[in-house]
Amino acid sequence: MTLTDRRLTGRSPVERALTLSIAAASLAKGVLFGVSALFFTTVIGLSPATVGAGLTVAGAAGMAAAFGCGYLSDRIGAQRVLAGATLTQAAALAAYCAAGSALTFTLIACAAVGAQGGQRTAQATLLALHFTGPDRVTVRARLRVVTNVFVGLGSALATAALATGTPAAYVIAMLAASALVLASALPLRALPTAASPARPGAPARSAAASPAASPARPGPPARSAAAPVGRSPLRDFRYVGIAALYGLLTIQFGLLTVGMPLWVTLHTRAPATTVALLLVLNTVLVAVFQLPAARLVTDVRAAGRTVAVSSVFLVLTCLLYAAAAPLPALAAIGVLLLAVVAASAAEVLSEAGAWSLAFELADPGNPGAYQGVSQTGFAAGTMLAPVVVTSTAVAHGTPGWLLLGAMFLAAGVTTQRLSRSPRGSAR
Repeated sequence: MTLTDRRLTGRSPVERALTLSIAAASLAKGVLFGVSALFFTTVIGLSPATVGAGLTVAGAAGMAAAFGCGYLSDRIGAQRVLAGATLTQAAALAAYCAAGSALTFTLIACAAVGAQGGQRTAQATLLALHFTGPDRVTVRARLRVVTNVFVGLGSALATAALATGTPAAYVIAMLAASALVLASALPLRALPTAASPARPGAPARSAAASPAASPARPGPPARSAAAPVGRSPLRDFRYVGIAALYGLLTIQFGLLTVGMPLWVTLHTRAPATTVALLLVLNTVLVAVFQLPAARLVTDVRAAGRTVAVSSVFLVLTCLLYAAAAPLPALAAIGVLLLAVVAASAAEVLSEAGAWSLAFELADPGNPGAYQGVSQTGFAAGTMLAPVVVTSTAVAHGTPGWLLLGAMFLAAGVTTQRLSRSPRGSAR
């Protein structure tokens, strides 16, 4: 394997398998971003309101799956959970083509979004098990760069279906996305099978015993069969609090994908094409700066501080979006570009800090359950983002932007304070 290949696919079997899998899945995600809304309304024949309601219900399913798959990862292995969730998502995307009513659409969406929640939890659990310290955040940052790049490529591929504009083209695009997700399951076969801590009464398995394990980056040490079960994350009040605050900070993604396009087209004089420019700029900035941001996080205190700093950038983002409204077109574009630069800085810093807190504050005896709680916060924020952003900034303008900024700042500062506090848990 060449040096370039190693930089692309990672330095360990776990990272290589996840990188290849995430690359294929992200291509599919990019295609879906481009065509799914039109597919749901044009091919299935659903109203936008029905689609929104169905996806909100599916978001709740994603939260439940993210939480439940954490406990499942501790019991049967994160690699099995990840493979099962990936296959479920591939089947769900293909099943959309047979949906003929709001009910079937909602049920399929619950399966698809639930599978995504399970995937995120299982991936985070694998990183918690097979890497330590700053390496976890660095590897996750590399995986996120892969995600952004391949989502962008997938979105470009979707333009073929959009240019054709026929129902058949949208169906083909959805089936292609399903096939890509199915292909993303293939690299997962290389994952080590010893990916969960031993439970009482179960024989301990060493990661080194797996033929796929890397001598240079071994898995976690084998646990004794008599090792106690780790604490429940639900009794670790500091961890739960930080996960909930992470959910609030996750609303920033809705700011970019929902709030910004609506704000630019409805409340500023900037041309609608500015939306595409801003999205591309964000993708590039995150791809370039996610790894450097991850290197800033060296311990828990640094992680809390990084999240707090990110919330200041989010406040600046909100102020800049609001300031763009009354300006002439050219000036509005300039201010919007600055807003997305600030938003991108907030994104890479908040994610790096949140990842570190999710890993370092978790009980190593129960990694899947802890990562499940963290990913539940992410899923909750993703589900709530559209309604929060549209009911504040888009609906009320500057006062709404100020309210959002205050929420982000409070979440960031409180996260930093909680990260410094003693562990609030009971066994």
